[in-house]
This record gives sequence, C-alpha cells and structure tokens, in this order.
Amino acid sequence: MKSDAKNTRKKHRTVEEKKNLSRRLKIAEGQIRGIIEMVEEDRYCDEILIQIAAIEKSLESIGKEIIKGHLRTCVKEDLEKGNLNVVEDVVSMFERIK
Repeated sequence: MKSDAKNTRKKHRTVEEKKNLSRRLKIAEGQIRGIIEMVEEDRYCDEILIQIAAIEKSLESIGKEIIKGHLRTCVKEDLEKGNLNVVEDVVSMFERIK
C-alpha cells in the first residue's frame, strides 16, 4: 500500500460493526489456513479451487458490507458538510477495487 494522506483517515465503527467484520474476516482466515493444509496434503485440484471460490465470495460479501457502511456514514457526512469531492473519491475507489 502506498502511503498518502488518505491512508491516515479514520473511520469510527461501532463495537457491533467491529465484532461482525472481525468474525467474518477470521472465518476467511481459517478458510485460507484450510487451503494451505489441502495443498500440503496434496488434495485434488477441484477441491482446492472450490474452497478458493468460497473464500472469494466471502471476501466479496465482507467488502460489500464495508462499502454500504462507507456510503451510509462517511460519504453521507461529507455530503451533508457540502464536500462534493467525496463523489469523485467514491468513483475513484470503485475504479481501484474493480
């Protein structure tokens, strides 16, 4: 990751949000550890690929939750303050993540 001013910004998340995101990320982390074991055990390719697809869907779902929270809080607050530049920030974010 490059270091710039945007990387120093903070987003306050509720305890519940942190708990939910952390739980889901830990599940994905466990799935990745499982794939490592499968590789080390010489498991068949399709079994590994199915697990990789499951992790990709899981991470995509987590990303969608973060985007929804970002739009509902950070972007909304910036727009309410009159900061219309946030629209370009969101467009740029989508270009980088897709």
